[in-house]
Amino acid sequence: MILEYKKANVFYTDQGKGAAVVLIHGFLENSTMWDKITSELIKKNRVITIDLLGHGKSDCLGYSHSMKVFSETIEAVLKHVRIRKCILVGHSLGGYVALAFAEKNPQKIKGLCLMNSTSFEDDNDRKLLRTRANKMIQNNYTNMVRMSFANLFGDKSKTLFKEEIKKALNEALKTSVQGYIAAQEGMKNRLNRSAVLKDNDFKKLIIIGEKDPVLDFDTSMVEAKNTNSEFVVFPDGHMSHIENKSELITTLKGFIKKV
Repeated sequence: MILEYKKANVFYTDQGKGAAVVLIHGFLENSTMWDKITSELIKKNRVITIDLLGHGKSDCLGYSHSMKVFSETIEAVLKHVRIRKCILVGHSLGGYVALAFAEKNPQKIKGLCLMNSTSFEDDNDRKLLRTRANKMIQNNYTNMVRMSFANLFGDKSKTLFKEEIKKALNEALKTSVQGYIAAQEGMKNRLNRSAVLKDNDFKKLIIIGEKDPVLDFDTSMVEAKNTNSEFVVFPDGHMSHIENKSELITTLKGFIKKV
């Protein structure tokens, strides 16, 4: 389904009945990343997935999509489908967006799950990498996306999940150059939102990949403890929906049930 927001088309799906669960994908992903998760969750819940601006079937709104702008599109979709309270699950970039949404709308949150994500802002090294990537992407899009995507997986995962990774990479390559640049700019300039986790009493869960190449394991553990968030550790990397799919489904079902 399509909702027009500020003259941009925003794509979303709305399936099932029960407690509302909103799934927000990560960078270079789209709502299709949740397909196998959604098919399980809709058995007892109403599940909404949304293509973030510049991803999937959603349009861009300029060359910088801040977490606030991303979150406002989530807010517009939820208002359109008349959901007052929900459980938010955000993967990577989706977690940053979920935190921005929760910062503005804490009363609408029943539970918040950061999946391979963090409430911290980028450090200077990461900001520099994003700036460089945005310069390089304009001339070498396909190779840049392939390289950055491959770096999310260890050698073992690359072999075990070859077909799933190929499918996800094909979806990543559908992201426009503008969508890539706008999301990188937004992530580079995002704020530290650890206070959103510390200062709110809704249920919080952080899913941590022990071998995550993007997020430092020890830092994620400290973050969970310092923000009174529950945490679950999976043995693999950044893409839990591919590398630890069964465990992820079980974990999300358990979290939703507790909320």
